[in-house]
Amino acid sequence: MNHISPEFKLISDWITEDSRVLDLGCGDGQLLKYLIDTHNITGYGFEISPEKTIQAMEKGINVIHSDLNNHDICEYFDEDSFDYIVMTQALQVVSRPDELLDEMLTVGKQCIITFPNFGHWRNRLQLMFSGQMPETETLPYHWYDTPNIHMCTFNDFENLCEEKGLEVVARTVVNSEHRSTFGMRIAPNLLGEVALYKVQKKAL
Repeated sequence: MNHISPEFKLISDWITEDSRVLDLGCGDGQLLKYLIDTHNITGYGFEISPEKTIQAMEKGINVIHSDLNNHDICEYFDEDSFDYIVMTQALQVVSRPDELLDEMLTVGKQCIITFPNFGHWRNRLQLMFSGQMPETETLPYHWYDTPNIHMCTFNDFENLCEEKGLEVVARTVVNSEHRSTFGMRIAPNLLGEVALYKVQKKAL
């Protein structure tokens, strides 16, 4: 059996067998390869790194080498081409996450998105007492070299979904080791470090 990260395992639990999956920022294709082997999915990847694109293709993954900030995924795929669009730890690095969300739910029926929580209590304390941008295990960069350009909290994301008429089908809130606690379920925006969301358009 292939070994995958705890985050990828949580994602795979949300994906049904024989489905069609597009992984945005697929890296070396590890998640798609796992889903092909265990869930018999049909998978495509979207990746900006030439090296990782090649690594994914060597695993037998269909990959489009492209930049999400410069290309509309609707240019490549028709409406409802996929059952799931997956994007892990990339929402905060794209230039217009709100517009990308629209594109994702045009070519796919459901989105599975993961991102770090800027509202976690450690981040709040670092800002309050040091007056400096937080640096934590889930946000390890300095303010000047971070790829994160749109940091948000879980509340911010859910407010965006509400504005766009999207339904949160499932949510899992975990710490940096991808474990959940009772406290995280009670106060996710304060205690959770990473969130996994499954969203879709609300039924008319």
